[in-house]
Amino acid sequence: MMFKGKDIVSIKELSKKEIDRIFEVAEEMIPIARGEKKSEILRGYVLATLFFEPSTRTRLSFETAMHRLGGGVIGFSNPKATSISKGETLADTIRIIDLYSDVIVIRHPYEGSARLAAEFAQHPVINAGDGAGQHPTQTLLDLFTMTREFGDIKGLNIALIGDLKYGRTVHSLAYILSELGANIYLVSPPLLRMPKHIIRELKSRPVEVDNLDDIVEEVDVFYVTRIQKERFPDPTEYRKVAGTYSITEKLLSKAKKSAIVMHPLPRVGEIATEVDKLPHARYFQQAFNGVPVRMALLSLVLGVV
Repeated sequence: MMFKGKDIVSIKELSKKEIDRIFEVAEEMIPIARGEKKSEILRGYVLATLFFEPSTRTRLSFETAMHRLGGGVIGFSNPKATSISKGETLADTIRIIDLYSDVIVIRHPYEGSARLAAEFAQHPVINAGDGAGQHPTQTLLDLFTMTREFGDIKGLNIALIGDLKYGRTVHSLAYILSELGANIYLVSPPLLRMPKHIIRELKSRPVEVDNLDDIVEEVDVFYVTRIQKERFPDPTEYRKVAGTYSITEKLLSKAKKSAIVMHPLPRVGEIATEVDKLPHARYFQQAFNGVPVRMALLSLVLGVV
């Protein structure tokens, strides 16, 4: 497993052994992520965060991860304040940022942009989301959360709920869950079904469901996603499906006591705030897990662990 210099563009490019190694390092990073221990292993290294789309958790958790390990951060979250607004190409932007940094994290609205960035950068590139394509670090922290909860993914009943058409998090997650032997339920309105090309890549065919009530008693993980208004070319189509599913205390009263609720966040009504106090809620812990997982990734691709 040679992580040093490795681009993290798609979850499909990581083996089970590599994922296990990331999680092993992430476990060691948890006390540092909480501020209980100090580390300077990335002192002298610079992370560049290039965010062409809005982000709270992904961008700030990457920056927190770098700072917790003693490194520095440069970057932007508003491309209008950069030379891109003057017409500079993505390729040239990457070439320049690559000269200033040791690792690049990029989020971009166009699928394939992270792959393009990796072609032009000499240093490792980490995909923080490319349109409706991949979001490998979100997938890793989601899987880390499930693994810490249940130990083994094989045989778990996992429901992916909401926007399965445009949701890049569920595209990556469905693939790796299938590889690890989970039973996958796809719960979405017809307009937002999982793309057929994603389903064809899965080891076993998932069960497509319209009504969440039909499976609530069987589910181990409710993985809820926001219906993404910004991805809809037609606002009328968005209004047809907005608010289709909502996880409530009443719904979860029928669920397994051991079942957990996850969400990549932000939530916009898909999970009632009353659920926050229930033992099922894991979405805030899930968000925290992004820090140790990204600390592990940065350390590994920079070759310091």
